[in-house]
Amino acid sequence: MKRLAQSLATSLEACSNVNSLAKLHSIIIKAGHLEDTFYANKLIALYTKLSHFTIARKLFDELPHRTVFTWNSILKCYNRDKRFRETLCLFSDMGFEQKPDHGTILLAMKACVGLKSLKFGKMIHGFVKKEEVIDSNLFVGSGLIDLYSRCGVMSDAVRVFEEYSEPDVVLWTMIVTGYEQNGWPREALGFFARMVNVACVSPDQVTLISVVSACAQLLDLKAGRKVHGLLIKMGFDSRLSLVNALLNLYAKTGSLDDATCLFRIMEEKDVISWGSMISCYAHNGAAKEALDLLNKMIFEKVEPNAVIVISALQACEANCNLKEGKKIHQLAIQKGLELDILVSTALIDMYMNCSSPSEAVELFYRMPIKDEVVWSTLLCGCVQNGMAHKSMAIFCNMLSSGVQPDGIAMVKILTACSELGIIQQTLCLHGYVVRGGFENNSFVEASLIESYSKCGSLDNAIKIFDKVTDRDVVIWSSMIAGYGIHGQGREALDLFHLMVNNSLVKPNSVTFLSVLSACSHAGLIEEGICLFEEMVNEHRLTPDSNHYAIVVDLLGRTGELEKAMEIINLMPKVEPHVWGAFLGACTIHHKTELGEVAARNLLQLHSEHAGYYILMSNIYAADGKWDNVAEIRNLIKQKNMKKVSAVSMIEANSEVHSFVAGDRCHPTTENIYMLLKKLELNMVAEGYVPNVVSPHYAEEFASS
Repeated sequence: MKRLAQSLATSLEACSNVNSLAKLHSIIIKAGHLEDTFYANKLIALYTKLSHFTIARKLFDELPHRTVFTWNSILKCYNRDKRFRETLCLFSDMGFEQKPDHGTILLAMKACVGLKSLKFGKMIHGFVKKEEVIDSNLFVGSGLIDLYSRCGVMSDAVRVFEEYSEPDVVLWTMIVTGYEQNGWPREALGFFARMVNVACVSPDQVTLISVVSACAQLLDLKAGRKVHGLLIKMGFDSRLSLVNALLNLYAKTGSLDDATCLFRIMEEKDVISWGSMISCYAHNGAAKEALDLLNKMIFEKVEPNAVIVISALQACEANCNLKEGKKIHQLAIQKGLELDILVSTALIDMYMNCSSPSEAVELFYRMPIKDEVVWSTLLCGCVQNGMAHKSMAIFCNMLSSGVQPDGIAMVKILTACSELGIIQQTLCLHGYVVRGGFENNSFVEASLIESYSKCGSLDNAIKIFDKVTDRDVVIWSSMIAGYGIHGQGREALDLFHLMVNNSLVKPNSVTFLSVLSACSHAGLIEEGICLFEEMVNEHRLTPDSNHYAIVVDLLGRTGELEKAMEIINLMPKVEPHVWGAFLGACTIHHKTELGEVAARNLLQLHSEHAGYYILMSNIYAADGKWDNVAEIRNLIKQKNMKKVSAVSMIEANSEVHSFVAGDRCHPTTENIYMLLKKLELNMVAEGYVPNVVSPHYAEEFASS
């Protein structure tokens, strides 16, 4: 009999399929061993392991005598398979038959955590308080703290912790981890300091990982370095999970040198280590190093995962490196990662940022699953690439697919609407903004103001502005810009002063750009220059090249080109459009020598903007320097530059008409040109003299 029992026990250990288990079950019944809790528990565990819960439950229900151990066995099986509701139902039934022990309590609390069932968890806590033996058990305490932490109720977790006079390192760690995972990193560090300095409890590896993660959340490099020093003292500096947490800290705080040094001395590296370092490079302006490290990782036969592929794609995006981006796309295909939704989204983002929207759209349509983020990424990319009509079509498809846009998508589609200049479309989107509950989103409201302004409906833009009660700097700046677009510089200035003097909102660099642009459009030269001085001296804001370009333009209009040059010389870095604004002013005032200075600087900056060269040719033409005009013409041909034709659009009778210079494709071309001829005759009659180059060169420039 003893030999049979040993044989059955060995056979049960080796059993791996349901047919063999059924035979053993039959032998156990015939041998009369089923009432033995050892065999009963083994059978229940094996049936659940092989996913035959019905048989396991039937066996459990038919047992004449069920011990706490038997109850715990079936509960453990249900928990292991994440059948948390059945676990709690069984736990409730158990109270009528057996008194739960601390093991049962832990299993029930684990099920509560799985369901995020705080209410049931508190009922279990109430039961625990009545049972003094269980209540004082540290394992039960850790289970309760875990329950409250996972449900986001840290006050209750701390209350449980404080009930233990001598909490061990596990309880301390659970509180630190709970605070860190619930987004309270400062409290996590405070509790850690109390643990080490007051209670003199030595942290373990798990504690330190949570502390390093808390430092990363706070972007507190100084505290992170102190923790790094502590773990070196404690001899944890070779623990892979800890070192990976440190790499993540240095990556998030932008400490490239620390991360590189740590990665170099690591004795052991896993895919997380490589991924953290590639991500560190990619997000801290070292795109080339990120791609080099990816190639090294592949050379060392480390399999890249989706996270690494995404980081590498972000590096390509930052550098506009389409060639490498396509290589990584091929790598993603080889590793079966291309249609992972996160990888696909990153690929679409990369293609859009590298000005290759066709590849992005093609990939999008091959994706089997599309979420809100990927729709939004495609939409934003189309807007970014000037595909306003395509953006509108994508937005409509997005809605028809049942995907609701977020605030970012709404801002982008309103931007597309602004570019199209279709007032009817803006009105429709305004209705959707109201229905979708975006009225409290200041960025969406600001985009609506901009869209109405650019579509020619300043009145509607003002109505939205007046309706907003809690105006932030984005709303104010958009309305100021709206007045500027319509040439109402005085109104823009008045609104700016109202914001500064009658509200708590402080202007930022965008606000000043809006009001300076309004002054430029309205010819308010002195006011614009005073505003620039106010920006720098009173508000202590650092101007960028766009602010400087407007000021140079304003000074240029008054003929103060020497002063404009002084401002340019003060700039840390002069962008091409600043020299372009200066060159335009030189053209107006026929300042050939200063224009040549601007032209030389534009050449040094390798600007490929044909318009700047044509401006310079106009200066030479006005001075009769036809050899110089010819030289610039040859330069334009050598560089294969084309002047980008501006597109004008007008909406008439709900139809949008677009034109470029010299356009003869419109159905009513003859009537349009007849009207233009009449206008030209009227202008000449009023004494207007056009500023043109020699007819010979004008013809050649047009063909260029």
